[in-house]
Amino acid sequence: MARPKENAKNTGFLPEEREWVTKFIDSGYVDTFRHFTKDGGHYTWWDYYTGARARDVGWRIDYFFITKNLLPELQKAYIMKDVMGSDHCPLGIELRISTYS
Repeated sequence: MARPKENAKNTGFLPEEREWVTKFIDSGYVDTFRHFTKDGGHYTWWDYYTGARARDVGWRIDYFFITKNLLPELQKAYIMKDVMGSDHCPLGIELRISTYS
C-alpha cells in the first residue's frame, strides 16, 4: 500500500483484515509475488476517482496464493501494471509442469 498510515482505518487495510491474511499465510499458503519480490511499491489496484494510477499511488489487493508443496514448481509471479482497462491490473504466475510418479 502506498500510504499505510493514512489508510489504517479503511476497509481493505483494517487490522483484523491484515491479521486474517497473516493467519492464512501462517497456515501454509505462499504469496507468490512476495516470494520473488520483497520490496514495496508494487500495486494491483488504483482508485479511479482520485486518478491514483497516473501517480502510481495504489494498493496491492490481488494475489495468487499457493500451498508450500507447490513452491518447487513456481517459476515466476508478476503484476502487469501497464495493462489498462480496469482499476485493477492483471497478475500471473508460471508453474513448471512436472511428472509425478
